Amino acid sequence: MSPGQTSIQIGKNGLTDNLIGTLKNHFIKRKNVKVSVLKSAGHDREQVKKMSEEIISKLGPNFTARIVGFTIFLKKWRSPVDKRGQKR
Repeated sequence: MSPGQTSIQIGKNGLTDNLIGTLKNHFIKRKNVKVSVLKSAGHDREQVKKMSEEIISKLGPNFTARIVGFTIFLKKWRSPVDKRGQKR
């Protein structure tokens, strides 16, 4: 893991307001956050994609997500980006 990246796990409670708050706090000092989806949260690719979309919608327009397996890589940009990850 690189020095500018932290790691968070999503467990059986799924996406909670506390998790979103934790993500926002991590993005105060970091640009990248790695979110691992555990088996107890549901190991279904469609469910991971829905979680990713929900996280991005709650964080705001300056964030993008990339899904690799059951891991979501979140990145914070300086300027807003569109749904395809292109800067506006």
